[in-house]
Amino acid sequence: MSMRSISITYKAVFALSLCSFVCRPAVKKGDDELKNISLPSGFHIEVFAEGVSNARAMCWGAEGTLFVGSRDEGVVHALKDTTGDGRPDVHYIVAKGLTMPVGVAFHSGDLYVSAVGSIVKLPKIEQRLNDPPEPQLVTDRFPKETHHGWKFIAFGPDGKLYVPVGAPCNICLSEDSIFATIARLEPDGSNLEIVAHGVRNSVGFDWQPGTNELWFTDNGRDWLGDDSPDCELDRSTKVGGHYGYPFCHGGDTPDPEFSKQRDCAEFIPPAAKLGAHVAPLGLRFYTGNMFPNKYKNAIFIAEHGSWNRTSPVGYQLVAAFPQADGSAVTEVFAEGWLEGARTTGRPVDVLVAPDGSLLVSDDAADRIYRISYSSP
Repeated sequence: MSMRSISITYKAVFALSLCSFVCRPAVKKGDDELKNISLPSGFHIEVFAEGVSNARAMCWGAEGTLFVGSRDEGVVHALKDTTGDGRPDVHYIVAKGLTMPVGVAFHSGDLYVSAVGSIVKLPKIEQRLNDPPEPQLVTDRFPKETHHGWKFIAFGPDGKLYVPVGAPCNICLSEDSIFATIARLEPDGSNLEIVAHGVRNSVGFDWQPGTNELWFTDNGRDWLGDDSPDCELDRSTKVGGHYGYPFCHGGDTPDPEFSKQRDCAEFIPPAAKLGAHVAPLGLRFYTGNMFPNKYKNAIFIAEHGSWNRTSPVGYQLVAAFPQADGSAVTEVFAEGWLEGARTTGRPVDVLVAPDGSLLVSDDAADRIYRISYSSP
């Protein structure tokens, strides 16, 4: 599709669908709907914003705008605090009609958005929240398959845009080497290169403070039983490393079909096994100053939860603590969205707020939560 046809399509969509509205007030701590969420002593959870339909990945703009992607809704949200009370009171829709625009990333005043086969950007968006610009095509070089086609995106310390490309299946070996990878490219869409192979479906990554090493989640394959294979937290120390898919899962589980071609010993093992079917998505290193020192530079991971396990698992936040040997030790940080077989929410992404609190998006409840800390 040409740049001209993309612009014409988006112009028509924006003319019909742009809107803004005031967000509903945040629910105070102790709200009945959050009473079953368990956190370590001193931590509190509250609703930061609601009515954020299908809330997925999040990023901050330079002027304090919170941008939120979606998957099934095809929209990009922008939340703004205009009263200075630390809570968003205005909610804009800055893009609509996109294909699974899960990923959002802010760079030099522009908002980059993933749309399965393409990356687009909204130039100087924070000056035009009421009248968003037409999306401009950055690149359309990514596959258009929607199976694992939605993409978390983020700019790395090297100034490049990192984009994962999930496998177009549950388990397969594609002839196109771009599948099951994490790639990166320049902000203008040039110089596409693969930085990690054998990554079935990563929907979250971040760079470790001090080392700039890339850490990422990876969702394990389905249909090998309730307890196999593990989903992964991975650590990249070199460009082009291979993490096993489809030959090996979780570092030590040979695939029944593809392990005949390559052995598990050939691949980079995970830094931590997270459990089968927990569906780890967004992760962030905690760089704020509000939480106790224990959590400084720890990794918070949102587990979206299982969809085909006999007994559901996941639906929680996990804290991972990197170790000197490159591994990570994990523990449950927030739980309670899963009550037996009943779920009340599905955490998707986490993001450190300017005040040091932690935001959590929930695409099932159409909400963003805020987790804060005060000494007990």
